[in-house]
Amino acid sequence: MRYDFDEIIDRRATDSIKWGLYAEDVIPMWVADMDFRSAEPIIRALRMRVDHGVFGYSRTSEMLSRAIQDRMHRLYGWVISPQEIIYIPGIVTGLNIAFQAYCAPGEAVVAQPPVYFHFLRDPVRHGRILKDPPLVPHGNRYEIDFEELERAITPDTRLFVLCNPHNPVGRVFTEQELTKLAEICLRHDIIICSDEIHCDLVFPPHRHIPVASLAPEIESQTITLMSPSKTYNLAGLECAYAVIKNPEIRKIWKDFSYGMIPGINIAGHVAALAALDQGQDWLNQVLKYLQRNRDELLEYVRAQMPSISVTDVEATYLAWLDCRDTGIEATPSEFFLKNARVALSDGAEFGQGGENYVRMNFACPRKILFQALDRMKSALKPA
Repeated sequence: MRYDFDEIIDRRATDSIKWGLYAEDVIPMWVADMDFRSAEPIIRALRMRVDHGVFGYSRTSEMLSRAIQDRMHRLYGWVISPQEIIYIPGIVTGLNIAFQAYCAPGEAVVAQPPVYFHFLRDPVRHGRILKDPPLVPHGNRYEIDFEELERAITPDTRLFVLCNPHNPVGRVFTEQELTKLAEICLRHDIIICSDEIHCDLVFPPHRHIPVASLAPEIESQTITLMSPSKTYNLAGLECAYAVIKNPEIRKIWKDFSYGMIPGINIAGHVAALAALDQGQDWLNQVLKYLQRNRDELLEYVRAQMPSISVTDVEATYLAWLDCRDTGIEATPSEFFLKNARVALSDGAEFGQGGENYVRMNFACPRKILFQALDRMKSALKPA
């Protein structure tokens, strides 16, 4: 079927975090979910499960594990087995298991800002040391400073957290970059925890490569976190999984989370299976829509708001806007909320290098995207 992503769906009365936080005259472009209706096969599968009417204890079906196995092999040539898949409610849960299970208090976690704030706040919240050598802007994209990364590693460093595709800077790291990064981690006996939740939202000609798929010695030291939630707009259904090939690392994970971390719920399981089995047509269409949104956003900002620069978006539906040359005295997110009534994510939340930036979610009907851009442009004009 053909999907209408131009349809404007009122989400304000649905307990939506994105649409419920601000006043009704504010356009929310911050938290990372889409304003699009999910794929019809997913909605149909959920409706059938609700019509059954019994919601007792459930277990994850072998069909879902096989669907994930098939997807990893078909897309990446990566062979995994069912026992190497561990189901969790979400990626943030997985990150926090990793921070605590593999690092003792006082030991170090390495992350590269600007990056999703849970990478930076959560290790510290649990008494771990954060080392944060930043990514380096180079033209319209960011790159890894490998020398700075290696200098940040100490004998107490236990974990490196990778975000690929990257939130918020939109990078899809190349095979060469991933290999070099993994070699550093292996040389220092550091576990890689790779958040790959945006792996399906990649724009041509770029392609996603799971870092664990590069070589047996790399996958043996890697925890891969994935979820259909960003891909198919299922965040509220709380379904994610970790792929852990190394049995010793997997046992540590299971022992730490035993009795504390639930698996996925009935709705999340049903939606994930329907998405992986029957959601590709919707995904193909939404990727084309998002790519055009991205292209028009980049063109608009560069032509109509020249005081703002924007990095190339190789993946995700998130744009990273540099507002340092705008002359805005307040933080840019506060400025645009007050003067444009557009809610954006504050770049400072993403760590060093994010000050005076904002992150903009463009996974919305194009009419809303241009309304927000027009408001931001008007707010920047001198009175």
